[in-house]
Amino acid sequence: MTELAEAKEQLTSASQQHDEPQFLLDQRLAARDLMAKLRLPRMQRFKFHDWPLITDQPLTWVNSDTNLEELAPDDEVIRVTQVGQTTVKIHVPEKLQDEGVVLTNIFTAAKDYPEIFKQNFMTAIKADENLLTAYHMAYLNAGLFLYVPKNVEIEKPIEAEIVQDNTQDQPLISHILVVADQGSKVKFIQHLTTVGKNENPANMMIELIAKDNSEIDFSSLDELGASTHTYFKRRADIGRDAHVEWAVGLMNDGDTVGDMDSELLGEGGYANSKMIAVTTRNQEVGVNNRVTNHGKHTTGLINQRGVILENSELIFNGIGQIIHGAHGSKADQQNRVLIMSDKARGDANPILLIDENDVEAGHAASVGPVDPHQMYYLMSRGIPRKQAERMVIRGFLGAVLSAIPAADVRKKLVDILERKLTDGQQYQ
Repeated sequence: MTELAEAKEQLTSASQQHDEPQFLLDQRLAARDLMAKLRLPRMQRFKFHDWPLITDQPLTWVNSDTNLEELAPDDEVIRVTQVGQTTVKIHVPEKLQDEGVVLTNIFTAAKDYPEIFKQNFMTAIKADENLLTAYHMAYLNAGLFLYVPKNVEIEKPIEAEIVQDNTQDQPLISHILVVADQGSKVKFIQHLTTVGKNENPANMMIELIAKDNSEIDFSSLDELGASTHTYFKRRADIGRDAHVEWAVGLMNDGDTVGDMDSELLGEGGYANSKMIAVTTRNQEVGVNNRVTNHGKHTTGLINQRGVILENSELIFNGIGQIIHGAHGSKADQQNRVLIMSDKARGDANPILLIDENDVEAGHAASVGPVDPHQMYYLMSRGIPRKQAERMVIRGFLGAVLSAIPAADVRKKLVDILERKLTDGQQYQ
């Protein structure tokens, strides 16, 4: 038996053991075939092809210890917690359940809601895009599904705590699928963390399906551990007059590479993709942030800001594309990086691909140290240098920090930021 045949036989056995529907197994097997044909994704000016982003471990189902501090019950809060492959708790208020809101484990969704699941799963992100998307589909082992019915507005943010279990030798291959039906509104906040110190890859994907006239605000606090090599891919398909906001705090301690994409498919769609990143020690981080205007009179915005400390590296590629026929559209981006060490390496690359005349397009990019005038102003008033640096950096990152919809999550992101800055300054 060939290696590929053995791998597919193992996938079949694991899928059947997990009681997965046949269509999901078929997708796994087709993706495993693709792995032999596809290459790793490309990223300008950033090398990651020797990272351990794929393991030779078979697909297995393991339970994680879930001794987490219990939060005080609140009937109005929508919250879900996953540790590794284990879904600890899901709470959806009864009122929203009565309105048809579905929040569940992704494998439960495939079995219990097959029609809506099949219509949307792996439609924004395709398995055949690169080796890592094929690997993701073949060996998917965790994730969440959220469906918001037509014209349902969820006022409070949905909170998802996703914990990678590095107490075990097991990759985290997680997929979050959010479907906002026509006229619906939802805010979704995820917090990614790690327990344990075993070395494992994390392959994290998010699909946002924003139907016509819907609104999705998606915030993410990424705080995966130093022993994790992370690949993420996040993509939104945005319908007519739909609105998607991304706000991401990329605070992982390990090496990270990833793509964020907003596809403005329908006329009048809007996407605003905001990210901050802080790198320390010998960390390497590379991000492609792309907005593509397909529909007429669409607006695509990118705002990326990064801080590089010690011996680390950060690459931001901002890609704004207006395709032929998307007249009356707008693409604008800002990519700004502060380099806080003479040993650090960084770049901010604005890329505009314009194939239409009647449009607005612009970009701004900067790479450099903290503004000496700002430092002088603060230090002349008795503020110590390191504290002054942190104050300037907080102001520099404020445009994204202020975009997080929940005050407690903003505070958590600021706390993470302060920790990383303090740790990084110790080694400057």
